Amino acid sequence: MVAEARTGAGASAGTGSLRTAEAVTSSDGDLSVAHPDTAGVTLVGHAPSTGHAPSTGHAPATGPASVAGSASGTEPTELTGSADGTGHVGRDGPTGSVGSARPTGSTELIEGSDRAETVGRSRAAEGVQPVEVTQLVGADRAAGVGGTATAGPSRRLFVSRLVAGTALAAATATVGAGAYGVLNGPKVKRVTVPLAKLPRSAHGFRIAVVSDIHLGPILGRSFAERVVRTINSTQPDLIAIVGDLVDGDVADLGPAAEPLARLRARHGTYFVTGNHEYFSGAEQWVDEVRDLGLHPMENVRTELPGFDLAGVNDLAGEGEGDGPDFERALGGRDTARASVLLAHQPIVIHDAVRHGVDLQLSGHTHGGQLWPVSYLAGLQNPTLAGLERYGDTQLYVTRGAGAWGPPVRVGAESDITVVELASKQA
Repeated sequence: MVAEARTGAGASAGTGSLRTAEAVTSSDGDLSVAHPDTAGVTLVGHAPSTGHAPSTGHAPATGPASVAGSASGTEPTELTGSADGTGHVGRDGPTGSVGSARPTGSTELIEGSDRAETVGRSRAAEGVQPVEVTQLVGADRAAGVGGTATAGPSRRLFVSRLVAGTALAAATATVGAGAYGVLNGPKVKRVTVPLAKLPRSAHGFRIAVVSDIHLGPILGRSFAERVVRTINSTQPDLIAIVGDLVDGDVADLGPAAEPLARLRARHGTYFVTGNHEYFSGAEQWVDEVRDLGLHPMENVRTELPGFDLAGVNDLAGEGEGDGPDFERALGGRDTARASVLLAHQPIVIHDAVRHGVDLQLSGHTHGGQLWPVSYLAGLQNPTLAGLERYGDTQLYVTRGAGAWGPPVRVGAESDITVVELASKQA
């Protein structure tokens, strides 16, 4: 039995030059494939034939055919396929699968492809029986001869979805925790600030500092009540509200601000405007907080036991001719007395230094509120949060009690700070 096969040395799937080899079945059924022009290509196997084998034409084959061999030092490969005499034979799959063969003509074998073509010339005259052979050799197979399957797109897709899902879950948890922290109310923070000019009699004086409550559609009356309870629980000597109390006008938010009337401190509650008061109508809010029993500090100063307390309007008021006036608030005072200034924005610290202020209390920054917005806030303010010294003047910035925009804080927990003044003479 004789079969012709084409092989392409070094050919990749579906390409390459072709050479022709002959497969001959001996009388004892052994099959060999060789060609005078082809070196190192030999297919050896056993090909029993049980069907009818006409000498010419394209008659169907009924017997199985199996050929095995090696080429150019590669691993032995079992070659299988089925033929209808004219068309494509062979199928994807692992080596060793079995098809049927058609003993009607010689077969072209193309290396690097699973396609075999029947040449269609009869070899009956030579007294041999043709057999059609298909070889599965393709570098593009998921697992080729002697190869292993590699990770496909589905694995990469799974990994990318896993990473994305993990990041989404972490972000959701972070935002949820940040929102819970805001809605649950600010925590109390305590800071001791020594003042060189503070008399011994005022040692331990406690000022509850609260800023940026931002009463509005989300943080409403119940939030204000929570803030009031927290402040009163600290039993301060004085309460200082340093701006951004509201985000809206009195007609809408008057009821939400009513709990502020229940604030209690031995020396009262004082208020200075923030930039959001000017967005909402500063004049009407100054009148409203006065009606609630608070003391608006519009560029004024008052004497308290042991120190002077001054307050200035916010910088946002400059556009309305109602900005800060440090000379009015601080000029002509007794500089031997300690002084504490209430000012919404930390950036006015340089004016405080020029006027000999010992301590400035501010808010405005929210401590950055959301990471990484904190980096931008840090560029715009001399101090983002906490206590720092500028010459002989100290500046304390609270992170605020509420939030602006989304009621979420990340990396900047809200607070109400109890500043305890300390005398160096004590």
